[in-house]
Amino acid sequence: MPPEILALIDKPLSLVAVLFVGAIAGMTVEQLVSKRRRAAWRQRNPWRARTPRPERPPGKAPDAADQLRTVMAAQFSAQPLLNRSEARLFKELDRMVVARNPGWQVMAQVCVGEMLRSRDADAYGCINAKRVDLVLMDGDCQARHAIEYQGNGHHLPGNAAAARDAVKKEALRKAGIGYHEVVAGTTMPAELRKLVERLVPEFKPS
Repeated sequence: MPPEILALIDKPLSLVAVLFVGAIAGMTVEQLVSKRRRAAWRQRNPWRARTPRPERPPGKAPDAADQLRTVMAAQFSAQPLLNRSEARLFKELDRMVVARNPGWQVMAQVCVGEMLRSRDADAYGCINAKRVDLVLMDGDCQARHAIEYQGNGHHLPGNAAAARDAVKKEALRKAGIGYHEVVAGTTMPAELRKLVERLVPEFKPS
């Protein structure tokens, strides 16, 4: 075979060899980094590293006993229902609502599945685990309006929160429950008061 043809054949083979060696080296480095991360995790969570996880047969859905074993092997800590901005809104909104009608209450972090029901199991599954930040509840414990606090960046491109909100909003609309947004940095106390006056009927002693 002519030398110039051999040279053309050797070039692709050399390139393949270089790529193969590079791939092996990359995999080795990735495995090393992964091992170091696992070791660091074990140091930060020694109680988890020592506690074996209960095994479950493949394909079997976790029942109450499985869940109990999993919970017993884990640790939990309490956390606030609302962040600082949401908590400030909750306190201000609660003060305004109760002042206008003592029979109404403001609820925090309410599961949509507790407010709504549907005969369509698939549709109900779409909203069951979703939550709304605040709910205005009347004297009959009926949810009347949902209030969502939108922080900075909530509607930025690529943020899935807006899509999730659209699902909740449509379900609530069909159930006759109002949906309102309070936007960080733009909704002033006077505007919040007007919203409460519009949504909550004024209490009038008989």
